[in-house]
Amino acid sequence: MTDTRWIGHELPPSVLPIERTRIRFFARAIGETDAIYTDLDAARAAGYPDLPAPPTFIFAAELDSGAIDALLAQLGIPLARLLHGEQGFTWRRPVCAGETVTVHSRIADIYAKKNGALEFVVKQSWVVDASGAPVADLRSVLVVRHQSFSHFD
Repeated sequence: MTDTRWIGHELPPSVLPIERTRIRFFARAIGETDAIYTDLDAARAAGYPDLPAPPTFIFAAELDSGAIDALLAQLGIPLARLLHGEQGFTWRRPVCAGETVTVHSRIADIYAKKNGALEFVVKQSWVVDASGAPVADLRSVLVVRHQSFSHFD
């Protein structure tokens, strides 16, 4: 079991430039068909200053920063045993290409179920823009399957 002393641990901030190319790629990868995510004229016609990032973009961008990999290494969690259990977003405002945001994260909780066969690591994050104004709050739950876990238990 991961040491519960990690509860409250803050990860190094992830600074994420929001780029048009990445937004377009991400929108296509998730099957988003709304032109506001790929066409600058459509985005501006909808009232955005530039391409808005799809709602789940920030989560994927934080993964790209390496912060989650570093966290897993610190906690001693092997990637082969990791499941993504849950993800939640509370948006304060849209994020658009040309901005830079910073993601701050901390371990909010660590607990086990099924007699320790499943372990849960809850990570809370808050995203701010370059001025420090809130953009979004994120909550994710990582699930670690331990060797004793079997779907036949």
